[in-house]
Amino acid sequence: MALSKEEKKIIIKKNAKKEGDTGSLGVQIAILSREIEELNKHLKKHPLDLHSKRGFLNKNKKRNTLKNK
Repeated sequence: MALSKEEKKIIIKKNAKKEGDTGSLGVQIAILSREIEELNKHLKKHPLDLHSKRGFLNKNKKRNTLKNK
């Protein structure tokens, strides 16, 4: 479920404002969105996995907070 280092590097490269940018809002939102997609797939297969559901909800909440900044 967690993103591999290579996947994160690709996302960072696509969304970075400049070289070495890993903390801008765009990058953070893109990484969270990808993690949410993966958790969503997992939860469709395992609807009773409450620990993953909690992580999914927390990531959604964090992404929405970042989008509203």
